[in-house]
Amino acid sequence: MLSRRKKYVVAVGAAVAVGAAAIGLSVSSASPSPVTALPQAQTPIKHVVVLFDENISFDHYFGTYPHATNPPNEPKFKPLPGTPNVNGLNNTLLTANPNSDLPARLDRTQAVTCDQNHGYSAEQSAYDMGLMDKFVQDTTGSGCTQSTFPNQGDYGPNGIVMDYYDGNTVTALWNYAQHYTLSDNSYDTQFGPSTPGAINLVSGQTNGAVVHGGTSGNVANGTLIGDAEPLFDQCSNASTPLNPDGTPGGVTASFTGKNIGDLLNAKGVTWGWFQGGFTPSAVTNGRAICGTQHANIAGATQNDYVEHHEPFQYYASTANPDHVSPSSVSQVGVSDPTGTPAAQAVNHQYDVSWFSKALQNGNLPQVSFVKPPSYQNGHAGNSDPLDEQKFLVDTINQIEQSPDWSSTAIVIAYDDSDGWYDHQMGTIIRQSQDAADTLSGPGKCGSAPTPPAQNDRCGVGPRTPLLVISPYARQNFVDNTFTEQASITQFIEDNWDLGQIGNRSADAAAGTLDNAFDFAKNAARAPEVVLNDVTGEVTKTIGAVQQAKPSSSSAPGTGSSSTGPASTGAGAGTSKSSSSNGSTRATKVKLPKVTCKQTTRKHTITLTCTTKGGSNVATMMRVRVFRGRQLVHNSAARVRSHKVRFTIRLGNRARTGKYTIRLAIDAGGHLGAITRSARLR
Repeated sequence: MLSRRKKYVVAVGAAVAVGAAAIGLSVSSASPSPVTALPQAQTPIKHVVVLFDENISFDHYFGTYPHATNPPNEPKFKPLPGTPNVNGLNNTLLTANPNSDLPARLDRTQAVTCDQNHGYSAEQSAYDMGLMDKFVQDTTGSGCTQSTFPNQGDYGPNGIVMDYYDGNTVTALWNYAQHYTLSDNSYDTQFGPSTPGAINLVSGQTNGAVVHGGTSGNVANGTLIGDAEPLFDQCSNASTPLNPDGTPGGVTASFTGKNIGDLLNAKGVTWGWFQGGFTPSAVTNGRAICGTQHANIAGATQNDYVEHHEPFQYYASTANPDHVSPSSVSQVGVSDPTGTPAAQAVNHQYDVSWFSKALQNGNLPQVSFVKPPSYQNGHAGNSDPLDEQKFLVDTINQIEQSPDWSSTAIVIAYDDSDGWYDHQMGTIIRQSQDAADTLSGPGKCGSAPTPPAQNDRCGVGPRTPLLVISPYARQNFVDNTFTEQASITQFIEDNWDLGQIGNRSADAAAGTLDNAFDFAKNAARAPEVVLNDVTGEVTKTIGAVQQAKPSSSSAPGTGSSSTGPASTGAGAGTSKSSSSNGSTRATKVKLPKVTCKQTTRKHTITLTCTTKGGSNVATMMRVRVFRGRQLVHNSAARVRSHKVRFTIRLGNRARTGKYTIRLAIDAGGHLGAITRSARLR
């Protein structure tokens, strides 16, 4: 296992250029020529591959893991014995959610949906000072304009921001979780959209942003909070002519300070950022044109390259403004060879196709960041879970069946939540007091009496999925260690003894990824699990010498893996608890039998419920009434002397027709549910 090294200096011997650089001039770091002896890793992990996708909250993909609905004509998912539960959507959250719409399952015919509102302020407002009940009002996307035709970029029935997929759609990701490690306690380093997430991945620091060519609401107090275009990228603001110095016209942004690429260069570690569509479709009057396109499963054509998803293009020291490709596959991952013209500086930035070429050629970089083309990146509106699944499976299958698999760790992570509902609020580590902040009240993120030195870094932000896939990953393990995007940065720093970025980077305080791994010599190694890229189902398992025990036990130094309440009906409920030796045991609690009498008169529905039997524990009941998917009543009461009565006065919200009544029963923390209907005439 790695231990966190509290070093605040970087290795000596490489000067990094961080000043402005004109397009067409060399912006590569002053790293040495390609070396024959690569720096040694501190663990058996010699290659880290970060598959960095877009815009998914944890509950949106894993809220009901490992329980899938398994309807006909969809890929089936059946969890392995001993699979731990996650901190996900338990019965109360599914049937008595505090938001104005309940979470609903989306299936494969609803893979393409509208994009949600994932702005820095909107995401904080949805949290409603920790009540987590304003997602429908505050993060539903403005493009969610219709509900009639699924699998379109504007598909957005009421309350869609609350909805989720299960293992019949995100089948591959659930199968990876079955065989490797899934984190249910990992977060965006701060609130906000794609670019802050990408910058936090590579530097842990969104302060130090400089705006060029005008003013921008994407930067506040020198901190990036939105999707500004990168200064060092000719594909930025493509409809605007270049400036006289060769930089893109219009408003752009750049960063001062260091990123992980600078630290890797200083140590001579091979690395690269590989992004779909990075190779220009044309060069017109000396300007790179990023115009390659593909259609998603709904038939909508998308540009492959998204410039504000490429974090290294914001730094002069690591940018490839002209989108130049290497002269040969043997140059992938290394610094530009001696004699390369200044205007041909690749600088570790590549098209995604070069990742496959390097892997096949046997020179996979020690550190690789891989970004799919936009139609496969998972971002709602332009991509979807099924297109994303194909990219992930094809890439991981290729790595697993290569000689490098035995020493590789693949991390699947996301840049932001897209505003999709997630019920879990993270710890406020970075406070802020600015007009853009709303998390703890108007103009506040946290309770500090004075503003921090660096405002507008409110975080941690929303919870997102994180998976670790490796022969050294714990198998069928749910890791509830607190981590964030900068934890990936930290792992890379520690694995190659790079030092830290400094300047209040989140890498210093981020939680560790170490607990996802088991480096013990006698530990069972995880096999290669080859999946079907269309269905996500397992096609074959290679190299499983022995099956590791289901990892319900914790890694050293952590609590037990998450075992949130299972969804139950109004009968016997069960929960899992960890014993001192890490095993799990079932604790049975019998829920009472509930019978209700119902009367309807004008605008009032009366429910009188009686409980019988069950465990002798305090019991609460909550009643929620829906007309369609609209919540029109929500109240709760304690069961006393085996009875509870609800008088539901709808008043001016009353309409003739059918209503759905959902009763949630909470007996000492063990949950059940009843669904009834009523009709107003």
